This record gives sequence, C-alpha cells and structure tokens, in this order.
Amino acid sequence: MQYCKCLWETPSELNSSWFGQEAFAAAANLPCLYKAEEVAAVKQKVPRRRRTNMASIYGDIMKVDTTGASKKTADQDKLSTTGVEASHQLAKTDLARMNQYKGIITKVGNNAQIDPAVISGIISRESRAGAALINGWGDHGNGFGLMQVDKRHHRIVGEWNSEEHLIQGTKILTDFISGVKAKFPNWSKEKVLKGGIAAYNFGLKNVQTYERLDMGTTNNDYSNDVVARAQWYKQNGY
Repeated sequence: MQYCKCLWETPSELNSSWFGQEAFAAAANLPCLYKAEEVAAVKQKVPRRRRTNMASIYGDIMKVDTTGASKKTADQDKLSTTGVEASHQLAKTDLARMNQYKGIITKVGNNAQIDPAVISGIISRESRAGAALINGWGDHGNGFGLMQVDKRHHRIVGEWNSEEHLIQGTKILTDFISGVKAKFPNWSKEKVLKGGIAAYNFGLKNVQTYERLDMGTTNNDYSNDVVARAQWYKQNGY
C-alpha cells in the first residue's frame, strides 16, 4: 500500500493544511501516517496554496525613488507622456509577452533572492520582453536574449529566452549590486539596488553619485525607467 508523507495526527488536521506539512515531511524524510488515497481525496477539496515570491535580500523595489522614463525612451512607443506614467505604460505594453516567461522569471528571482519584478523591469527595458530582438539578438548584434547579455564581455549561455540565460543575466545584475555596495558602503539597500541597475547598463566604474546616477546611461534614464517598470510589474503579479 502506498503512503504519503504527512505529519498530521488526525484527518481534520490533515484537511486543514496538507500542503506545507506534506512538503516538510518529505524534506525531513519522515514516515507517513496516511494512505496516499486519503491524501489525494483531501487534495481535491483543498486548493493548493499559491507560491509567493521569496523576500529579496537586495532591498525593496517599491521603496526606490524614481523619475521614470525620459522623453526619448517614451518616444519608442510614441507616448504623449513621460516619467513614471510612461514607464508604466511601456511595462504594460510588454505584459502579455512577459507573462510567457513569468514562471522562469519567478524561479530565477527566488533562487537568486532578488525580486522577480526587478528582472522583469530589466527585460522590459532591454528587449521589450523579446519584441525588440531579431533571432534573439539586439544592440547591433552585441546583446543576447531577454536581458541583453553583451557578448563582448560575457560568454553567452542558453537560448535567448531560456532559464539559463535569465540565470546568467541575473547573476550579472546581482554582481553589479554587490559591487555598488562595496563601493558605497553607506548607501541604503534601495540606493545600492538602483545603483546596481544603472551599472548593469553602463558599468560599475560609471556609478559615481546617487544624485546623478543615470547621467551617461542609455537615454540618461536607465535605472529610473527600470525601477518604475519594475514597480509596475510588482503591482501586477510579479
């Protein structure tokens, strides 16, 4: 007879919260008290708990200040507005494409302990969630994939829209965040996060002051635009 891994002592306790306890018991490799058929019947009646994003160790994206997109960035979609509103519109336009990759974005973000919304913000800015790419390439053939990893500085791995690619791009991002933290040890987590996003675009050496952080980034708005897009994604399921 098959048995499941569950620690509850009574059927009522089993019914109340099987998911977390079953996972815990499986991880602990402990013996089971209930037949698999009994738990299967309960699972049909109790909805699975929705997986939530793990906490980011790199600061709260919703607490990062931002001025949003410049006119030059907003003009990509011929928007009549600029700033945070423009960034939000750009992010919204990319949402349907972004949702194709939501699973791996969430997985990679959780594993790296960075908010998946931040990864989404970068993907939106860098490749419009793939729409700006030709056969996976952008930036005149130098940038690869959803996160536009530069072949001139990194060895390309995975397919352009793969989990391997997102792992690589996210590692590059978190390395830049760590570099900014070391360079500016008195900055808050949120300032360091924004600085790391800017560095993802124009390198760590160009991060000089927080007040003029985006000067020299693409369109002079890179981190502000990415942060605003990320905040929109955070408020819309990421």
